[in-house]
Amino acid sequence: MPATDYQGSFLGRISIRRNQVIAMDGNHEQELEDLELFQKHVSDRFTELLSPPDDATPADALLSISWLRKLLDVFLCCEAEFKAILLMGRDPTQISKPPLDRLIPELLDRAVKFLDLCNAITNGLDSVRHCQKLAEIAVSALDQNPIGDGQARRAKKALVSLMSVINQDDKEGASTKTTERSWSFGRRGGVNKDRASRSLYWQVAKNWSAAKQIQAMTSNLVAPRGAEASGLASPVYIMSVIMVFVMWALVAAIPCQERTGLATHFPVPKQLSWAHSVIGLQEKIGEDWKKKEKKGMAGLLEEMQKMEKLGLNLIEFTDSFQFPGETEKVEEAAAQVAELAETCRRMEEGLVPLQMQIREVFHRIVRSRTEILDVLEQASATLV
Repeated sequence: MPATDYQGSFLGRISIRRNQVIAMDGNHEQELEDLELFQKHVSDRFTELLSPPDDATPADALLSISWLRKLLDVFLCCEAEFKAILLMGRDPTQISKPPLDRLIPELLDRAVKFLDLCNAITNGLDSVRHCQKLAEIAVSALDQNPIGDGQARRAKKALVSLMSVINQDDKEGASTKTTERSWSFGRRGGVNKDRASRSLYWQVAKNWSAAKQIQAMTSNLVAPRGAEASGLASPVYIMSVIMVFVMWALVAAIPCQERTGLATHFPVPKQLSWAHSVIGLQEKIGEDWKKKEKKGMAGLLEEMQKMEKLGLNLIEFTDSFQFPGETEKVEEAAAQVAELAETCRRMEEGLVPLQMQIREVFHRIVRSRTEILDVLEQASATLV
């Protein structure tokens, strides 16, 4: 069943069940059923990401633009179901009791860091678009028959610039002038609902680190045990893991400031049934990250990896080219130019929708964070 289909049926189920406020103690069996269904949906969705269908194309490869868009779709579906479990038709005081009085503030703090990383990813996608434009210049110059010395020089200039951008250090890349942005929340995660309504704006602080931001998100991320494992602490933990994983995968794939020291995994207990696919994806991406010798600006985005490989080959071709060129080398270069053109086409089709999706995720988290804060305020007022 498509993710959106069983998301709709799940939300309907929660809504019908909770059309009036029911005390948690009298509704424990239903809570357990809802939690089991949520865990099953999480497991199914991440299994699809780990093991794509047989008819999947190379464009759907792990950490491709298409794959990242599917990952964000999964995130949005899981987040909607999580919020329904946590808030829909529930007495506000229930989420202000232990252990939620500790876990919910930690979740809200992760949400702030998540938003900061969304902004960093948006900045990084600007760099990816810049690489795409340089590659398109090279394709335009070399997609000629015959290729002249002037076209070869023009292509080489664009390709050398492309390699320079790809091989920039993360810190250097962060200082590259793009669009000016400012933080959407206070740097320490203070509650400010007016600022929370802003769009994505970001200005990079020199000492800001994507790797450290991910590490901070994993702070206090501990699986619930005992009786807590069958209560609301469990979906809070699951959603926290999903938030960390999504941002970790995006940071590994897309240029971000200071990714040095990015962890190759974060601990998730293997005995949790819903976590098997998340752990499998962690292992695959972590291995790819370790294999990459230069953890520079390019990251692990499939299209950028392909662009780097083709760019280096075509620089070698243009370096030694003299009109009219050796037939065999010209034919080989033509095939590589066609492959680079296809990569640029996929980027042209996918990058803007990916940016729009990240914006959607950003605003979803802003809204959800505000809603949870409102419920906590209601709970405080009730207890006074």
